Amino acid sequence: MTVGDHMTQLGSVMASAMFIWAIFKQWFPEDLGNHIEKYFQRLVTYFYPYITITFHEYQGDEFERSQAYMAIERYLSTNSSNCAKRLKANVIKDCKSVVLSMDDYEEVIDEFKGIKMWWTSTKSIPQQRAIFSYHADDEKRYYKLTSHRKHRDIVVGDYVQHVLDEGNAIATKTRQRKLYTNSKSENWYGNKRTMWSHIMFEHPSTFDTLAMDPNKKKEILNDLLTFSKSKDYYKKVGKSWKRGYLLYGPPGTGKSSMIAAMANLLDYDIYDLELTSVNDNTDLRKLLIDTSSKSIIVIEDIDCSLDLTGQRKKKKEDKKPDQKDPIRKKEKDKNKKKTEVTLSGLLNFIDGLWSACGSERLIIFTTNHVEKLDPALIRRGRMDKHIEMSYCCFQTFKVLAKNYLDLESHDLFATIDRMLGETKMTPADVAECLMPKSAEEDAESCLNELIKSLENAKEEARLKVVESEDNGGQKVQECDGSSDSEDD
Repeated sequence: MTVGDHMTQLGSVMASAMFIWAIFKQWFPEDLGNHIEKYFQRLVTYFYPYITITFHEYQGDEFERSQAYMAIERYLSTNSSNCAKRLKANVIKDCKSVVLSMDDYEEVIDEFKGIKMWWTSTKSIPQQRAIFSYHADDEKRYYKLTSHRKHRDIVVGDYVQHVLDEGNAIATKTRQRKLYTNSKSENWYGNKRTMWSHIMFEHPSTFDTLAMDPNKKKEILNDLLTFSKSKDYYKKVGKSWKRGYLLYGPPGTGKSSMIAAMANLLDYDIYDLELTSVNDNTDLRKLLIDTSSKSIIVIEDIDCSLDLTGQRKKKKEDKKPDQKDPIRKKEKDKNKKKTEVTLSGLLNFIDGLWSACGSERLIIFTTNHVEKLDPALIRRGRMDKHIEMSYCCFQTFKVLAKNYLDLESHDLFATIDRMLGETKMTPADVAECLMPKSAEEDAESCLNELIKSLENAKEEARLKVVESEDNGGQKVQECDGSSDSEDD
């Protein structure tokens, strides 16, 4: 017999009792009736053999779904949906099978340590809402857990925690990583207001495919794995559980691929922060609060995102009046309207008090010109590890040859090794040469194309040096000529 059958029988008894009570109240004073009603309710509670715990989807006026509700939903979908008669089907993108969960007003039975528990999925409409103004979003969903009251300690102490732990473990196994970007206005996703929009993150880059010197790659890999397991250590030393990485080097050296490999290694979401879309420091803090733990916050090309370099030096120049130069004043006003994010606001974003609102996060800056950045922005403690993404070396080439051509050795490798030592070429350019352009191209033709590109790059570099020397000599002659005329 289910809990519903028990409730039906008890309901009939209660209805009869209430009918008798209604007649009884007509013949007794109101004060006496109130006292008798209290004792009557206690009597019903005493004989009622069940306890009920309710888990609401939303608590109060919060826009975010309850973590407990979502954990219970995942637990029941995995462990009890095969017992339910009415199910809801959800299809996840690129998922080959549907995900089933309990439909509304459905009841399932779960067992824990030999004890039976009844779960019911329920929804309600706020009474203050008029019928004609009803909307599906007004519905309040919740789960009801019912069990015999003699098992109260086990249910409250062990079973509920077991359900939450199992639900969170299922979420970790089945979670889909996301790539977020910020916009200039707030968005709504479901019932939650957010300043971020997202797509599913499906970048294939890993540390195995990353074109990089093996020793440097191993060093970065160990650093990331150590960070992901250092929750207690960061708490012990009194620091927020976060770490900053500065990736710098010429374009095409694999900075974005490195970030994707980090996310795939640690199973983190990525928040790609576009600073030019942020109005001011207040909005920057809101964006930080709206990020989740286990995430990477990325600001790419930070030297181009905002004019944050040398701001302290410019303060003295800004004190000069602009009234005599209306064009300069107009340009300053135009730039001010775009964004009011300051260097101070960005520093507080990285390691100020607000940065401690989450945990297990990486903050990554990328730049092509590290020398342009303010030293306060990239000092240790903010950008803890500086990683130079340099030009392609022979070890990097071997990784690319393995990825693109499935080659570990070849007679042309020695020539390529020598030429890479003489010429600067980015991994992106090398990869483009190694990628077959047609079905007729084989591994040897791709290697020959790379050698040809290296020869061209070497010749272009030589011509630039010669041109630079010629220009320098011409300038020296001009200077000598002008000084002679002065002497005359």
